[in-house]
Amino acid sequence: MTRATLLENGLVIDGTGNAGVTGDVLLVGDLIAAVGQGLWGQLPDGLAQSDVTRVDCTGLAITPGFVDVHTHDDAIVLNHPEMLPKVSQGITTVVTGNCGISLAPFVVQQPEPPLNVLGADSFRFDSVDAYERAVIAAQPAVNVAVLIGHTTLRFACMDDLTRAATPTEVDAMCALLEQCMEGGAAGMSSGLFYEPAFAAPAEEVVRLARVVSRFGGVYTTHLRDEMANIMEALHEAGDSAFSAGVPLIVSHHKCAGPANWGRTKQTLPLIESLAARQPVAMDVYPYVAGSTVLREDLVDGVIDILVSWSTPHPEMTGRTLASIADEWGVEQKEACRRLQPGGA
Repeated sequence: MTRATLLENGLVIDGTGNAGVTGDVLLVGDLIAAVGQGLWGQLPDGLAQSDVTRVDCTGLAITPGFVDVHTHDDAIVLNHPEMLPKVSQGITTVVTGNCGISLAPFVVQQPEPPLNVLGADSFRFDSVDAYERAVIAAQPAVNVAVLIGHTTLRFACMDDLTRAATPTEVDAMCALLEQCMEGGAAGMSSGLFYEPAFAAPAEEVVRLARVVSRFGGVYTTHLRDEMANIMEALHEAGDSAFSAGVPLIVSHHKCAGPANWGRTKQTLPLIESLAARQPVAMDVYPYVAGSTVLREDLVDGVIDILVSWSTPHPEMTGRTLASIADEWGVEQKEACRRLQPGGA
């Protein structure tokens, strides 16, 4: 017996950009069997009405599953495969490995920032194939697309991340990345904003992005600077992707910090001009807060910082940096230093 579900009288949005229309969607097994109106009286041959569960969707929207294009769910899909925070929002696909940080291909017991954002005991996959096998075994409730992190590649192939990679090290990173792309990775991400990748010149990124281009992948980037030098950072990202012949995705585009609010009047026209010569896209989150690792250089006394985790002081989770500094009788930058590794 084939089980089926008929979603009726909902606002059907088909994902093409066309306006939604009131109608029905018939699901047979795991597949969409039909989209239209009055489908209850038009069931396909072999499907009895007694085998169909009817759901009245009046006043509701029926849409394709949403894709969460910017996540750090790399370990979460393994440890919490039910993925309730995502599926409860209609998200059916997550993209992992953003901001230059991916679980594969790197094995380490105690990952350094910003890798530790993904979990202290999560880096146990020496290849994207090994990570894929773990995902398949976990059977998460969402589809998973994997980006390979530039920072992860640097950790895997370099002994000193405060400098540019040598030609030999770049070759090693390219070889690892090629294996990952052959294993089904969707592309590469960078997090040039973070210290372990900040020393990487554009030429290093371009070499790696050319590997991605050969496989039809994408290059996503957490820009080198989202504050005062955001225009220069956007130019760098656009030029790198253009030189490599790869589509560019700007991650969580924003002009960070009160001094830069409103500068999207400059950045958006620049992004449009870049898109005139190459494929460019961006994602944006709909709030003024951000989340990253704790860093003294980001503490300015203007932006409120809420500590989300701290390894040496877990009891400070949920408190503001200002209140912690007051309690300790130190400046906020010193409090930030004491709380590391941590996040906000």
